[in-house]
Amino acid sequence: METDWMTRGKCRDMDPAVFFPSDGVGVQAAQRICADCPERMPCLEYALQNHIDHGVWGGASERERRRLLRQRRLTVVRSRS
Repeated sequence: METDWMTRGKCRDMDPAVFFPSDGVGVQAAQRICADCPERMPCLEYALQNHIDHGVWGGASERERRRLLRQRRLTVVRSRS
């Protein structure tokens, strides 16, 4: 998967710790940064395809990414039926 988007994201010059918060307030702060990032979707897709478990990627928390992956799996199963 292409990773050129990483050099264009709003987070490129930020401390990575911002995107690996230990509480909900930290998650919300990271999500605000991601909200209008032009590379939000490629970032999220990267995390989903690589099954990245920790941090905020593309504005999605760990829990949100797990939910998205579960929905994708259900969609694939249903489309096969």
